[in-house]
Amino acid sequence: MLTTTSNRMASVWDRLDLASAPVDGPLAFGDDLSPQTLLGAYRRGLYPFPAETVEHELLNELGYEADVAAGRVHLVDTGRSPFSVAWCSPDPRPLIRTDRWRPARSLRRFLRGSTWTTTLDACFPRVVDLCGRGRSERWLTGTLTASLRRLHECGYAHSVEVWDGGELIGGTFGVRIGRVFSADSQFTLRSGAGKAAVTDLCRRVADAGGTAVDVQRDSEHVRLLGAEPVPRADFLRLLGSSGTLALPTGALPARRLAV
Repeated sequence: MLTTTSNRMASVWDRLDLASAPVDGPLAFGDDLSPQTLLGAYRRGLYPFPAETVEHELLNELGYEADVAAGRVHLVDTGRSPFSVAWCSPDPRPLIRTDRWRPARSLRRFLRGSTWTTTLDACFPRVVDLCGRGRSERWLTGTLTASLRRLHECGYAHSVEVWDGGELIGGTFGVRIGRVFSADSQFTLRSGAGKAAVTDLCRRVADAGGTAVDVQRDSEHVRLLGAEPVPRADFLRLLGSSGTLALPTGALPARRLAV
């Protein structure tokens, strides 16, 4: 079992006033990436963005020390590397709302004759590893990866895999909070497989009675997947709604997503 977070970090997250927090950029810095702290942050609408190198950490300190001094950005941990992890909660927040979402027509047409299959939690560590490869910013550090694996072992973090026969060709992963699923990243080894993974995740969340898939950072790519910008206050209310997600398990045909 996993406690939500340490008493010290719980009080820090609870003291953050997201109503008056910056709409973009970090809300806080701190180097505690333990599974408990990570889960507590997700439950309060934050996600981590660790610095890949010491140089990146120094840029964080130089770029935000004035904001920290003015109280606009919080320094939640004063350990050896306090600027090594940025904690973010952008406003608005891009969400795929399950009550009005439908896969793009082009993707439905592509998947209609597909022989691909999808699975849940078939190889979580491998999906996380592949999501981190080839990125210009290596935010999936070893420490963060270890904590995500622990959250997976405790039933909070999940992965979706896309297969062509026995070959893994795409996937996505994230953390479930109540009836919301916060998707961290995706990878694609075959054209369209990453989109199929996110689409499958959305379908599983919808089938489980979930309200939304949070895709964290806005971009043209997530808009094409069906994400819409939602005020942070509305997102936080969704996080606070009662219930939990029991995601459908087992291997399923990807062509079902074309309906």
